[in-house]
Amino acid sequence: MTDILVVDDELIDALSIQETLEEEGYQTAAILNGEDAVHFAFRETPHLIILDTLLPGIDGYEVTRQVRDHPKSMHIPIIMLGAYDALADRVHALELGVDCYIPKPFHRDELIAHVVRQLHRVQQNSLSPLTKLPGGLQLEKAIHAKLNSLQPWSLLYLDFDYFKAYNDSYGFLAGNRMIVLLGHLCKRAVFEYGNEDDFVGHVGGDDFVIMTTPDRVEILREHILDYYKEECAALYRPEDLVHGFICGLDRKRCPYQAPLLSLSIAVITNRACSRSRYTADTIGTLVAEAKLNAKLSNHNFFQIFLPQSRGYTEHSHARCSLAISNISQLFAIDHAHSNKLSLREEAVAELL
Repeated sequence: MTDILVVDDELIDALSIQETLEEEGYQTAAILNGEDAVHFAFRETPHLIILDTLLPGIDGYEVTRQVRDHPKSMHIPIIMLGAYDALADRVHALELGVDCYIPKPFHRDELIAHVVRQLHRVQQNSLSPLTKLPGGLQLEKAIHAKLNSLQPWSLLYLDFDYFKAYNDSYGFLAGNRMIVLLGHLCKRAVFEYGNEDDFVGHVGGDDFVIMTTPDRVEILREHILDYYKEECAALYRPEDLVHGFICGLDRKRCPYQAPLLSLSIAVITNRACSRSRYTADTIGTLVAEAKLNAKLSNHNFFQIFLPQSRGYTEHSHARCSLAISNISQLFAIDHAHSNKLSLREEAVAELL
């Protein structure tokens, strides 16, 4: 994974900056033109960009604008190396979203100091401290961008089933490692099989979002599940893997059994080539419905296709509310009659 992208049309200058940064332990990549730099930023999402103003094709200012306008890359710190030290150049760069403007020639120590400061700032303020993935405002912007897009899109919502039982039995540090694993697998699948500008976000806890296109849904789903099956075993006790369930003690110190973690994937897909009449709030409600159905399905997967001729309606909201209400009532009635839930019903109740 590239820590820092260096963009400079002079190969000697780019190599010199790379050498300086690599002596400090950073992994770097060098690009010699603006268009390739934008594509690299979308695909690789480097931790920081060092950008020259004068580039062939699109210049450093246009690179900055495009990087800042996209939800996937908007958080990346940009240090601009200016060919000129005029006030107008500094102001223009800062207005476009550059985090730091350093006129050439510059001192090595000054550059390193700015790199350290900007990397620390973005990790503290913009990304999840645990997964280093964007969330919050960037996630909202990514959803709004798709809602306003003329192109078909899909939103994948991923989270674990029975995560509380795993966290209680193994401890929160092991739970954090499992969350980090899922975030890594989402990034890996999108990098290898997704589109260049697909967005991976961390909602919080064990919940993740991928914004992609409908043609990528199945291949991303398949590979994330395959990767998870391959790598999750290292985060279990051998005896739990042999038994196929987690053994633990509940709050009353009574032994219990819980299923191993599985992944549920809920999908909202808009296939229409027109701006959606839905809002982010209504998409969130539909995601909740799809998530509930995914957890109750045999394949841990459920997809809702948005109608192409109408937007979100009160009917669909009522349908979502009714589904949740009916399931809740089902468990309440069963519990009242038997006063004891079966293991399967307990597992589903835990999912809710």
